[in-house]
Amino acid sequence: MSAPAGPGPAAGATAPSPADGGRPPGRYDGTKHAAQVGAGAGALTVGALGVVFGDIGTSPLYAMKTVFTADDGAVTPTRGDVLGVVSLILWLSTLVVSVKYVTLVMRADNDGEGGIMALIALVQRLKLRGRAGAWLLAAGLIGAALFYGDGVITPAVSVLSAVEGIEVAAPHLEHLVVPLALAVIAGLFAIQRLGTGAVGRLFGPVMVAWFTILGVLGVVQVAGHPEVLRAVSPTYGVAFFVDHPGVAFIALGSIVLVLTGAEALYADMGHFGPGPIRRAWFLVVFPGLALNYLGQGSLILEDPSAVQNPFYLLVPNWGRVPMIVLATLATVIASQALISGLFSVTRQAVTLGLLPRLTIRHTSEHEIGQVYVPVVNWGLFVAVVAVVLGFGSSASLASAYGIAVTGTFVLTTVLFAVIARHRWRTPLRLLVPGIGALLVVDVAFFAANLTKVAHGGWFPLVVGAVVFAVLTTWRRGSIAVTANRIEEEGPLRAFVEDVHATEATLHRVPGTAVFLSADRDTTPLALRANVEHNRVLHEHVVIVSVVTTRVPHVPPAERIDVDDLGYADDGITHITARVGFQDQPDVPALLRLAHDRGPEAQVDVDRATFFVSRMTIVPTADRGLARWRKRLFVAMARNAASPVDYFRLPVDRTVTLGSSIGL
Repeated sequence: MSAPAGPGPAAGATAPSPADGGRPPGRYDGTKHAAQVGAGAGALTVGALGVVFGDIGTSPLYAMKTVFTADDGAVTPTRGDVLGVVSLILWLSTLVVSVKYVTLVMRADNDGEGGIMALIALVQRLKLRGRAGAWLLAAGLIGAALFYGDGVITPAVSVLSAVEGIEVAAPHLEHLVVPLALAVIAGLFAIQRLGTGAVGRLFGPVMVAWFTILGVLGVVQVAGHPEVLRAVSPTYGVAFFVDHPGVAFIALGSIVLVLTGAEALYADMGHFGPGPIRRAWFLVVFPGLALNYLGQGSLILEDPSAVQNPFYLLVPNWGRVPMIVLATLATVIASQALISGLFSVTRQAVTLGLLPRLTIRHTSEHEIGQVYVPVVNWGLFVAVVAVVLGFGSSASLASAYGIAVTGTFVLTTVLFAVIARHRWRTPLRLLVPGIGALLVVDVAFFAANLTKVAHGGWFPLVVGAVVFAVLTTWRRGSIAVTANRIEEEGPLRAFVEDVHATEATLHRVPGTAVFLSADRDTTPLALRANVEHNRVLHEHVVIVSVVTTRVPHVPPAERIDVDDLGYADDGITHITARVGFQDQPDVPALLRLAHDRGPEAQVDVDRATFFVSRMTIVPTADRGLARWRKRLFVAMARNAASPVDYFRLPVDRTVTLGSSIGL
């Protein structure tokens, strides 16, 4: 089979093109960047509401209902249990979201970017010795894989829970719930290719209205029946566990639905910066959610039968149809945020060498992170449709929901602890009790959700296992193929010496040839083939190696290194171009950026001919990889995006030469 070969781990990106100057040198700050394009603190906060908080903001639709109606040991709507559940919701939200993610984990940014992939990059930069580094990398990859499992469930459960409001407003239309949910989901995935630029401007105001209405509904209900305010005391949550330890433990598996989306606060940090996200959480989101959960608890205390759908029963009869419309918009936004997050994680995985090159389309010239990955979009669409048809209701899906996200909670805490200890030198006397408390909560959530495995929780685990196998197979296969390719290519400087020794037998033709090289120290196979078989060498030869660094963005002043390879006048130059894992590897633009680095780096980009190698991967009897992994690697390599598109090479001036490499 054939696979494209090119410089280094390929990179997709959202950063401005180097031709436009890229990011200013120094540490990237999402808030500063957005302010530079005309957004103030208030606008950034509203924008964060529209992108970051959709998932966690729509959890009132189904979380409380699931706690009291779950099939596996549902909580009874007695006074003590209701107050205990509401107390746990308030205080666990405070600990997990307010303390862990918003206050602590968001400090662990990778040049302004967050998310599980950023944690992986930070841990790898620590260069830990022994097996610790390998185990931590594996932990990060498992967390990323579980994020994909969460991504399949979230759009399905969110949209279904919103559309199910029909069952309250017009019970005779119950049969339309699944078809309407599928129609909304189909429309959601269909518009992904258009980008979220225009729609995104509407997201913030919609979510402001959403959280405002959540709070108002809660306040109105609590004002009439204020007894639920007792739940503000954590003693009711503790008493719930003491009185009913088994039921309370199982209830954690449903209470965690309140926290789904917490990982998105960290993953989306690069879009807005930590400041707007923190302001939005503490000033708008948390108050709105807390008041609504208090209102739902108050309603259940007043009428225990309201557990069937406490969210919509909070709404007056006249307002239920408009609320269904608003809730559907909110769940679309929640799904949009997670889908965009999966696009971002996929792009970062490609640039970190964990996935093959994929077609990545940039849908905005101004907004950071707005990319579209077709294979992820349509693969996710098929999976979400299958989930909706297979489970049929948000209640059934909720029984499968949580195990993936709680697994990510645990792994995020572990990676954060390593960074806090080895990067920030946090004293153990502070680190151990703090991380210990967080891990107790995370592990309790994860253990409680293990009870869901037989009731559908196996599905996100299967998705996560498949993604983990894909990530690890590509990484291990790439290492093996790279080692074999380097052996085939041979040292670059030795090749240049041979060229000078046999120069009399070479025919130098006019023009400039640009060869993409996957390694800075080896000879591009296309260049070696051109010289050894054709005995032809262009008058000007530029070898370009694109190196993807473990930071999101590389300042323009630090992107280019020029090397004459020991001979200043032979017309052969090597250029190392450094890009961050969020930057676009646009080779022509990088060459233009190198133009002022001296005469040897001045390339006529508009007339140059570009050469790339296309490798044919040949499975061998080598025992390095299992046979199934070799087959999987070959299949992924076969479907990798063309380096011509990936590195934005001019199609009409690019030549592809083939070669075979063993695996």
